[in-house]
Amino acid sequence: MTDIAKRFANNPIISPNDINPSIDGFDVIGVLNPGAFRFNNQIGLLIRVAEAPPVLDGFVQAPVIDRDNTVKTLKFPDDPQFLTLKESRLFSYNGKTYLTSISHLRLAWSEDEIHFKVEKEPLLMGNGQYESFGIEDCRVINIDDIFYLTYTAVSEKGFCVGLISTKDWYNFERWGIIFPPPNKNTAIFPCKIDDYYYALHRPSGVVIGGNYIWIAKSIDLKHWGNYECIAVTRPGKWDSCGIGPGAPPIKTEYGWLEIYHGTDKNNRYCLGALLLDLKNPFKVVARSEEPIMEPTMSYETEGFFGNVVFTNGCVYDGDILTVYYGASDEYICGAKFSIKEILTESLKVPTTNHR
Repeated sequence: MTDIAKRFANNPIISPNDINPSIDGFDVIGVLNPGAFRFNNQIGLLIRVAEAPPVLDGFVQAPVIDRDNTVKTLKFPDDPQFLTLKESRLFSYNGKTYLTSISHLRLAWSEDEIHFKVEKEPLLMGNGQYESFGIEDCRVINIDDIFYLTYTAVSEKGFCVGLISTKDWYNFERWGIIFPPPNKNTAIFPCKIDDYYYALHRPSGVVIGGNYIWIAKSIDLKHWGNYECIAVTRPGKWDSCGIGPGAPPIKTEYGWLEIYHGTDKNNRYCLGALLLDLKNPFKVVARSEEPIMEPTMSYETEGFFGNVVFTNGCVYDGDILTVYYGASDEYICGAKFSIKEILTESLKVPTTNHR
C-alpha cells in the first residue's frame, strides 16, 4: 500500500506570489518546508522563504549576509575557467561554494488549519558567521510552554543546526549551534524520556557511508552525545540514496512515530514512516517498505526542484495527522493521514494485540 495521503483540495496553500520579498529587488523563488505548531487557538507555520536576485547576463550571483547583518550580493563573471555549476541552488567559483538564493523564516497563521495568512515581514533571518548564507527548514516543538526551533544554518563553513527558543513568538533566545557541520534535519522529541532529551538528525555530505538517520541524547538541549545511527538507505527502494528525519516524532501507545523523507537515484523525494521504541528510541520497531506519500500532483512534480514532497512540520488531533509539506521546493501544501492507518497498513503494527 502506498500514498495514503489525503491532500488539501486547495493545494498549494502558500505560493511564492503570496509572499513579499524582504530584500529590495529580489524575487521570492520558493516557499517551502514549514515547521508547524499550535498557539493561541491557531495553527502557526514557520515557513522557509527563499529569495534570489534577478538574473544578470554574464554573471552568477550569490546573496550573503555581511557582518553588519545586511544582505549584499556577490557578483562573479560567468567564466568557465573559474566557475563550476553544481545545481540550480549552488555553484563554486574559484574553489569556494556559494548559494544562488538566501532563505529566512516567516510566520503564517490559520484558524482552520487550511487557509493561512502570511506575515509581511521576516520573523528570523540569518545572524552571525554560521548563518551568512541564510537559515532554512525549521522544526518546532513545545516543552513546558517553551517553543524550541531547530533549523539549518548555512554558511561557507557548511550546513549545521542551530537552536532558538521563544515563549510568545515575539521574544527569542538564540542558543547557538548544537550540531556542527555537516548536519541537517534535526527533530527533537517533544518530551524527555527518563530524564533525557532525544533528537534525530542527519549528518550529510559524507564520502564514506551515506545520508542516514542518527539519534542523540542530551541533558540540557544544547550539549548532545551518545550518537547512534538508527536507519540507513535501502538499495533498490524509494529511499535508496538518502534519508532524513521529518517533523518531530509523535508519541503513540505503540512507539514514537517518525515521518521521514527518502530519495532515490533520480532525486525523487517521498515520505515514509519509522516507529521507534517508546522507552528506548535508539531501537527501530518498524519501517515502511513503501512510501506513505509520493510526488504525484502537478505542484509536486513540477517546480523549482520537481518530484519532491518534503516535510518537517505536522500537528495532530486524535487519529488525524495533518502534515504540512514543501512541494517541488516551491510551494507549501497540506495533507491529512490516519495515524492508525500508518501504523497498521504501512508499518504492519499489530495494534489489536497490543497490551
